[in-house]
Amino acid sequence: MSSPVTETHLTQSETESDVQRAGSTVLAVLFAISFSHLLNDTIQSLIPAIYPLLKTSFGLSFVQVGLITLAFQLTASILQPFVGLYTDRHPKPYSLACGMALTLGGLVLLSQATHYAMVLAAAGLVGMGSSVFHPESSRVAHLASGGRHGFAQSIFQVGGNAGSSLGPLLAALIVVRQGQGSVLWFALVALLGIAVLSWVGRWYRNHLADIRARPESLTRVSGPLSRRVRFALVILGILIFSKYFYLASLTNYYTFYLIHKFHLSVQSAQLHLFLFLFAVALGTILGGPIGDRYGRKLVIWFSILGVAPFTIALPYANLLWTGILTVIIGIILASAFSAILVYAQELVPGKVGLIAGLFFGLAFGMAGIGSAVLGELADRTSIRFVFEICSFLPLLGLLTAFLPNLEPVLKARPPRRE
Repeated sequence: MSSPVTETHLTQSETESDVQRAGSTVLAVLFAISFSHLLNDTIQSLIPAIYPLLKTSFGLSFVQVGLITLAFQLTASILQPFVGLYTDRHPKPYSLACGMALTLGGLVLLSQATHYAMVLAAAGLVGMGSSVFHPESSRVAHLASGGRHGFAQSIFQVGGNAGSSLGPLLAALIVVRQGQGSVLWFALVALLGIAVLSWVGRWYRNHLADIRARPESLTRVSGPLSRRVRFALVILGILIFSKYFYLASLTNYYTFYLIHKFHLSVQSAQLHLFLFLFAVALGTILGGPIGDRYGRKLVIWFSILGVAPFTIALPYANLLWTGILTVIIGIILASAFSAILVYAQELVPGKVGLIAGLFFGLAFGMAGIGSAVLGELADRTSIRFVFEICSFLPLLGLLTAFLPNLEPVLKARPPRRE
């Protein structure tokens, strides 16, 4: 049995317990952080939505298109765990607004980019904003959950998914018609996000001040993770790889696939992408509450492995069934992330920020690497071949069988000393 670490400080589990004692979910905060997630991810999804425009304007190959996503995803994925680890020990309520300010800088740079390097730098700035936003926002959702962790994470996540679906729609209506410079209009979205997150930051600051005023909010943190918990985290990481590598094929290359196979216009293809991303938002809101009620492992089983028959059928479908199948895939596949994240946070209590940073970072990293790898594969073969290969990725959901039932793991963990 490992001995606890001797340093005493405020941890997430105590702040969470305090909210549970308050007796209810703080819905105003949850909806504010979800709305901020909508604004943040609307901006993020704008970048892949205008890939056809950027590809034409700058004469890019598919590899260069994939590297834009890689620039965004790597800055986000590498920095997020460090942000989460730091803020677990030193919460920074107003860092949320600062993260949105970085995103604002990326937008301005993207609107004025005159060469490819500026586009990469803009994508990197938006990624840095995400690296601050996601771990701290996930912590706020956890704090405001009232013990309904899956519900709170779903509310938080659905804002991001809704924003991801709005980006392509707004790109089709605004940027494709008016050109790259019109990206600057989305600075208004970022400014609204800064205002909302400043309000959330005040709630967060006041909440932490109330907790610190009580001596029982100080505790000791558990030592190294058990082998069983580490193994479970590795399995969850592989499932995240499966989910986000497949999502990379749809999010980044679905419009090219539709244009190539069905000869759709750019705007029509972006509307199809909007429908898929809207389905992802719907699946997200369902996954958390179902996990709270029936167990997170069941949701993970259904979401990752259950989507496989539909992904395998997708490359052989006509246009009508392509639209239907992608909606089904979006709903089923999206229900996994909230369940995976809360499962991992319950495995490692007191490290909500670190776990959120690791899993959001892994999700962004897998999406970025997937975008670059699949872009290279598309250049060498075809977009259709990419979709045929990726269709088998959800079969990795079979690894869910190796996940322990959460309750026995929690009972086996050594109790923390006060």
